[in-house]
Amino acid sequence: QNHYNLVYREEEREMNPYCAHAGVGLTPWSPLARGILAGSYKGGFGSGSTNRSKGRDRVRTEGLYRGAATFEIADRVVDVAGKLGKTPAQVSLAWLAGKPEVQAPVVGVSRVEQLDQLVEACKLTLDAELVDYLEELYEPVENLLSVGTS
Repeated sequence: QNHYNLVYREEEREMNPYCAHAGVGLTPWSPLARGILAGSYKGGFGSGSTNRSKGRDRVRTEGLYRGAATFEIADRVVDVAGKLGKTPAQVSLAWLAGKPEVQAPVVGVSRVEQLDQLVEACKLTLDAELVDYLEELYEPVENLLSVGTS
């Protein structure tokens, strides 16, 4: 399992290419960035709408996702989802599914409806233009040792 999603793509530096070369599939954890890529934090950490957006869980989430463009990327996911008539979670998972080395993301849900929506993401394919739009704002983390743990 590796940590990999639209707002944390550090695995693209070395691990993803190595696994692809070695024929090892990836099973990324936190594909929705603790709700950020599901649209749960519109506007930043202070506006979270889930249990994870409060207290100690919020501190963990802030420690993991401190990229300069985290919420701008999340806004783009919401934008693409609206244009496609899908949920932000579906778009985020479709992006991951489009990566050839990814076999199956590790997802967590709190309601059956969420699981149903995530299954629908398997039917969604993003074209290259949308992928570029979603990826272009990402900036690598300068000091990986400063990133928190889940």
